[in-house]
Amino acid sequence: MVTCYLKYVIDPYKLKEFEHYGKLWIPLVEKFGGQHHGYFLPSEGANDIALALFTFPSLAEYERYRQQSMEDAECQAAFRYAEETRCILSYERSFFRPLFGR
Repeated sequence: MVTCYLKYVIDPYKLKEFEHYGKLWIPLVEKFGGQHHGYFLPSEGANDIALALFTFPSLAEYERYRQQSMEDAECQAAFRYAEETRCILSYERSFFRPLFGR
């Protein structure tokens, strides 16, 4: 199991656009076999940082999702939306493996 952690630097004046972007991606990740854990939007503190977390059964399945998303019309529309609205200034991606108590 691998969890992708995305840290976004967003335009705080385009929070509504970023929220829409997040709502587009949640079902898309799930369409390709992932489990989306949601987007986490600014509340207190920095107003330009947002996070997203989603899990795939393996890094190989995540890589398959990345490849398929490049050819999927809905995914391409979501990418274009972010580019057109410029709601995302930058992002970084990291991967984690969970540790459970049992």
